[in-house]
Amino acid sequence: MGDSLRLVLGSGSPRRRELLAQIGLTPADIRAPDIDETPLKGELPRPYCARMAEEKAAAVTIATDEVLLCADTTVAMGRRILGKPADEAEARDFLARLSGRRHRVYTGVAVRRGAQSWSRTVESTVRLKQLSKDDIDGYIATGDWQGKAGGYAIQGPAAVLVAWMQGSFSGVVGLPLHETANLLQTAGLPIWGAR
Repeated sequence: MGDSLRLVLGSGSPRRRELLAQIGLTPADIRAPDIDETPLKGELPRPYCARMAEEKAAAVTIATDEVLLCADTTVAMGRRILGKPADEAEARDFLARLSGRRHRVYTGVAVRRGAQSWSRTVESTVRLKQLSKDDIDGYIATGDWQGKAGGYAIQGPAAVLVAWMQGSFSGVVGLPLHETANLLQTAGLPIWGAR
């Protein structure tokens, strides 16, 4: 029964496709949802992240033989959500705020098959080193900060800025593979060599 299921990725993120490939999965289709990602007034980062993943999953139409996977990654400093920087100035501000401090990265994963859905939110902690002006200038010059929650990507050039992390590395990248594999298997999609 699981062999006839098709995986649909509800995300345009190339990083999520690369992570899925690590566990032998290639989406049969990609359908990035278009939803309002504005946090609710007073919404805390973890519930916001879980809500985003679930709303993305609810926004995508799937057939009866499809399993949908959606995710959202949120970077938080305390109660503040650091989204994708709008411009270079905001990216610099985010990096200055994160410099030398621990922050949390949440990744919410939502899987849907028919009317059933399953979700999980994974929390990791990251600490960037104390960043000098040269560190920030150098990283900004790479352009790698664009479109990245919190203004950095742990798997790219920013790896040299990360002093410490605890939790799921793949979750910080954008898709916690352990939890994702469990959710997909619960939905009936085999993992190893399935696609």
